[in-house]
Amino acid sequence: MAMKRSLSLLALVALLTAMLAACGGAPAAQPTTAPAEPATSAPAPTEAAAATEVPTEAAAATEAVVATEAPTEAAAATDAQTIEAYLTEMAGQLEGVDLGTIKVASQSPLSGPQSVLGVSIGNSSALAVKQYGELLAATGATFEAAPFDDQAQPEVGSANAKAIVSDPDILCVVGHLNSGVALAALPDYQNASLPMVSPANTSPKITESGFPNAFRVVGRDDLQGPLGARFAVEELGAKNIYIIHDKTEYGQGVAEFFKQEAEKLGATTALEGVADTETQFDSIITPILAANPDLIYFGGIYSQAGLFFRQAREKGIEAKFLGPDGLDSSELAKLAGEALEGSYYTTVSGPVTIFPSAAQFATDYKAEYGEAVQPFGAQSYDSAGLCFSAIVKAAVDAKAKPTREQVLAAMQDLPALTGITGASYKFTDKGDPTEAAYYFLVPNSDPALWNDNKLAAVIKSAPPEN
Repeated sequence: MAMKRSLSLLALVALLTAMLAACGGAPAAQPTTAPAEPATSAPAPTEAAAATEVPTEAAAATEAVVATEAPTEAAAATDAQTIEAYLTEMAGQLEGVDLGTIKVASQSPLSGPQSVLGVSIGNSSALAVKQYGELLAATGATFEAAPFDDQAQPEVGSANAKAIVSDPDILCVVGHLNSGVALAALPDYQNASLPMVSPANTSPKITESGFPNAFRVVGRDDLQGPLGARFAVEELGAKNIYIIHDKTEYGQGVAEFFKQEAEKLGATTALEGVADTETQFDSIITPILAANPDLIYFGGIYSQAGLFFRQAREKGIEAKFLGPDGLDSSELAKLAGEALEGSYYTTVSGPVTIFPSAAQFATDYKAEYGEAVQPFGAQSYDSAGLCFSAIVKAAVDAKAKPTREQVLAAMQDLPALTGITGASYKFTDKGDPTEAAYYFLVPNSDPALWNDNKLAAVIKSAPPEN
């Protein structure tokens, strides 16, 4: 789909740079209020993330990178050692150590309407287990992937978590796709001192709720939402914005952050929620037609957004569409088709083609599974690689098969390691990456061309200081 004008985001980047100079650094973003101790009960699927305050400076990104074409390395690596090199080096210190069977679990929706991304997460994690297991074959250990289908439902994720922690060979978890599901499973993981590395969870609550075993390799919605709002108002010229969310932890959370920033920038907004199971949108399209917005922000997942976009266009809505990384799937193009004309999305992952270091992974994935990898696949591969790194480090330190407590301690103490996304992963004390990238893309209406979506810009930022 041809762009109507250049989307270099130069003005946005210049503004962020000016704000940094004026403010002397990134202000503290205020995430959703979290309990002092994690709740032991699973949150309801429709639990909302009630955002309290977002920074007016769109969280003043600490580094902005303009990209009119795909960068040579979207998240430029530092001098950090690669995960592969680190594992090779550490494996040399495990001669004679009996590691037995070691499993890395994954949780994601392997069935249901969100399975396009969920299967890619599970497959990418399994491929990492296979390939890194081969790399570590000399240790004599047996490495196995243990995929679980959470169906994008918190109660299923919680039940799976109980099964996961009951298997003593599982020493790390890659997951989840949905933040609400992760928050339902994390109490069980925490009670078992089992580290979870998420390739996709963006709710601030993941790392702000006191879970010492929660880690993620992607950014947060209290930055993604405000950056999206600045793009909408300052780049797309939106003044009258209608915001829809799916009432989930993720969807409502990012929509609230977007709304607050958009209003601070002078835009008029309306906010309305729909159940995440809704497939017919006449009841919400009618008031949207009356409001005649110039932009609609959809906080939710592609499986619902694609249906809404198509129905909205059929009813005569001409507004631009914008949404967060929940829209980042080729299934969106399949569902929405030409209705995607005039749409944009922000994401913490992006198509695999923007990561030159992931080219071999993309080839291997297609050879293994017979289809192209989806967004969050490269991040899932890296998440599993970090699990392996912590397990091997803990084994070297213990000179034995490590306990979960030892793997958790090792994860918190890993050096900076570069993955196939080109990012150098190092975790803060809370489990956030010390720097994360936020991508602005224009989607293709052809599902087969999703990995060719045009990259308009990349903004990199440290997490908020709370």
